[in-house]
Amino acid sequence: MAIKASSSKQIDALIADLGASRVVTRETAVARLTLLGVRAVDRVLAAAASASSVEARVAAWRTLEGIGDRRALDPALAALADGDPAIAAAAIGVARLHLRGPHGARVVDRLATVLLDAARNQAVRLGALRALRDLPGAAIAPILASLGGDANDTIRTEAGLSGRAAPRGAEDPAALVARAAGDALPDDPDALRHAVNLAGGGVPLAVLRQVIDRVREREGAEPAAARDQWRLARAAAHAALAHRGSRLALYDLRESIETATGPLPVEFLAAIMLIGDVSCVEAIAAAHVKARDAWSRDHLARAFREIVAREGLTKRHAALRRIEKRWPGRLEAMAKAPA
Repeated sequence: MAIKASSSKQIDALIADLGASRVVTRETAVARLTLLGVRAVDRVLAAAASASSVEARVAAWRTLEGIGDRRALDPALAALADGDPAIAAAAIGVARLHLRGPHGARVVDRLATVLLDAARNQAVRLGALRALRDLPGAAIAPILASLGGDANDTIRTEAGLSGRAAPRGAEDPAALVARAAGDALPDDPDALRHAVNLAGGGVPLAVLRQVIDRVREREGAEPAAARDQWRLARAAAHAALAHRGSRLALYDLRESIETATGPLPVEFLAAIMLIGDVSCVEAIAAAHVKARDAWSRDHLARAFREIVAREGLTKRHAALRRIEKRWPGRLEAMAKAPA
């Protein structure tokens, strides 16, 4: 696929941001590169294999996990042997995507090798175990049975080979999300966001809505420095709902976009594009008026055009007439696709 010079520069800038010291900057780069999809894969793969910081390489692997392109599988399997546990664990996320595909047998073999290696870092082994548990119980029963004599109690507990309750540190992503929905938010918003990204496709929709409600309450009580990270976790839950076609929390998504005073998490924009309806167009217009950066304006306008086309709206619709009356010329600005 040919990449325009403008897109190429954007990708290079975002890849540089993968190594930023600020969490919000890194997370925004991951989300935007994920949206760019296959166009960014080759350069993100290069970043994942580079000699840059561990944080940048981990962010690159998480981006590749979000994109889900087959080209990342072989490098991910190779990265399972990386000496840094954070990088190996991030590569597991990419390999996990291919467990049920045509290369599934190879993925299972490599993950099982990691899991059964008692010398490997515990977090990496747990990541491999949780990935393998995506498969039916009968398929992984022999692997789990091999852990019966494992010296690591946490591994045996996670594998269901111990009668004791799993320690909180070994909690799987779905369990963490369920706890958050039950008014027991973790102290680390990034841990919740990552858990939602991993488990959001399988937990009940109502649980994701409850997480959104809980996090919104927490955001309001946090100082400004921490608020953005909680908002990223809430945005991840919105993206998970949207990818499943659910409008269960559309009220919060619409309000978040309408009242935003700065750049929006890309997950909000992706979600509104997927599930937004006629009730959202005025909120999008309000955000478009306030947006000060070209990227936000462009993506808000794309979401507007997507909803207008999906809902079959014309300029005669009451919502569009209200937009034109309140912000003359805004309809034309949002309806015009960039050259």
